[in-house]
Amino acid sequence: MPALNVLTLNAHMGFSLTRRRFVLPALREAIRSVSADLVFLQEVLGAHAGHARRHAGWPQEPQYEFLADTTWTQHAYGRNAAYPHGHHGNALLSKFPILRQRNHDVSIRGHEERGLLHCVIEVPAGGGELHAVCVHLGLREAHRQRQLRLLCELLHEAMPADAPVVVAGDFNDWLCRGHAIAAGCGLREAFVDAHGRFARSFPSRLPMLPVDRIYVRGASAREPRVLGGMPWSRLSDHAPLLARIEW
Repeated sequence: MPALNVLTLNAHMGFSLTRRRFVLPALREAIRSVSADLVFLQEVLGAHAGHARRHAGWPQEPQYEFLADTTWTQHAYGRNAAYPHGHHGNALLSKFPILRQRNHDVSIRGHEERGLLHCVIEVPAGGGELHAVCVHLGLREAHRQRQLRLLCELLHEAMPADAPVVVAGDFNDWLCRGHAIAAGCGLREAFVDAHGRFARSFPSRLPMLPVDRIYVRGASAREPRVLGGMPWSRLSDHAPLLARIEW
């Protein structure tokens, strides 16, 4: 049975919870330590001229390339927000070939920019093609509802019904009202299936709010867990989620 480990994390642009410390090198070491095959990242910087001038050790390459290094030989980036000094978005790091990628803009005009990064992964040893969608949804309930419906359209139009699918990221859905829409298009949430409730992942030092998710379709999620405590509580404002996916 094909299987891989999946990690999702809001990278907080490489800064600590309070944004006082640049922690990207330590974040890279922490991510390496959990042996994830696929890493779903939100709020990762493609470039930022101001931060590059102010912080010693700022990488010359985009943050997602720095995090990938030699561990994840494949990576994809979907730019969501652009500004005069740089841009940020979602990224996917993979140990397996990324066959195709496309970033879907689901921003609501006049509000924060958001996206769905869809990648098709070639999994060896008979695993076939896995569809991975890295998600970062809006802060307003009405916006999230609309964005989740766009996610469902993407699932229906771009992914075969029998293909294994992983959808993970920062849903910002602390009231859990969007779950019915996700479930309606065939998605099953890893923590709900395993523990009967969503994972609490925000804020990282004392997680109280369930804002991050790992959903699957055509696959099963095993042993989902929140990576709380040290060092994670110093590396982002979100705690990461980890699960093993089988199909």
